[in-house]
Amino acid sequence: MKKFLYIFLTFFITSSAFANQPVDWQLGFQKAASETMRDIVNFHDKLLLPIIIAISVFVLFLMVYACIKFRASANPVPSKRTHNVAVEVLWTLIPCLILIVMAVPSFKILYKQDAIPKADITVKAIGYQWYWGYEYPDENIFFDSYMIETKDLKENEPRLLAVDNELVVPVNKVVKVMITANDVLHAWALPSFGVKRDAVPGRINETWFKAEKVGTYYGQCSELCGIKHAFMPIEVRVVTEEEYQEWLLDAKVKFAKEINEEDRFKKLASK
Repeated sequence: MKKFLYIFLTFFITSSAFANQPVDWQLGFQKAASETMRDIVNFHDKLLLPIIIAISVFVLFLMVYACIKFRASANPVPSKRTHNVAVEVLWTLIPCLILIVMAVPSFKILYKQDAIPKADITVKAIGYQWYWGYEYPDENIFFDSYMIETKDLKENEPRLLAVDNELVVPVNKVVKVMITANDVLHAWALPSFGVKRDAVPGRINETWFKAEKVGTYYGQCSELCGIKHAFMPIEVRVVTEEEYQEWLLDAKVKFAKEINEEDRFKKLASK
């Protein structure tokens, strides 16, 4: 009963009540942490949802009306009418108008997502079977990000989402993400930021986000990339500028590109 009660309450509780990761029995969006995601949530909650509800109620009314008005007992002699010109014109024009009302704001959001502002930080995300690799081109940093196995999880680390090396970015900075893949199709998706882009071998796709809140945010590969598709999560830790600079100092030593690439070749050779 508690689960059913929780599901019922989610219809009346806004998505802001959710954490920045999936939770049990969640029906709404994750908590928005960027302007882009807020636009997406507002578009869904304030425009799409009312339209969907209105259409559903109207269609239900028509079905009930037709069942009562045109039941066999009330119409012993059935009507011979086959069509009505006015009705046919209306049910063509009205859906077109509804689609136009939906299309205009959606195009604005799509354009805003594709128009990348001047970046403060550039990050490259590479999809592998089945983990993510990250590179900071301007800082000569490169590292792999593997999911932490269930048996190795620490307290408060979410199962199937926590990784050993998370992506670290500063708060309130424009982060441009260049996305590609090394083997098959992947997709880099982070719901709290309203970001989702395909990772295609031999091609670089670009997206961006500007995190407004310090914290840890989780996503997953959103492309069916193989047997371990469900086990290549994305973890982004948003920190203050001071904490980011401290992390950079350590990362430039720990994740120096030349050292990490040499270690990777050794691992591949050992296999």
